[in-house]
Amino acid sequence: MSGRATRATSAIDRLKRRTGNEKYSMTVTGNGHFLLSEGAGNAPLNAPMELDQFVAFVNGIAPPAPKRVSKLDIAFEKQLTKKGS
Repeated sequence: MSGRATRATSAIDRLKRRTGNEKYSMTVTGNGHFLLSEGAGNAPLNAPMELDQFVAFVNGIAPPAPKRVSKLDIAFEKQLTKKGS
């Protein structure tokens, strides 16, 4: 169960960073389903979900952070485009 909880916890941590809302919390039910709430004591934002569903749900709440692109990545893309022409 710890690996499952770690994956779900990581999704919650990413959500907190993306939204700036540190109050998001996760609950695991007795039968291993996951719930998300916007703070302890608040009603859940979802019905009980399996791990994969839950992670997809959490990831869909806020857009992911834009990918960082380095100067080397840009230069490599230019080289690929030149060779493809």
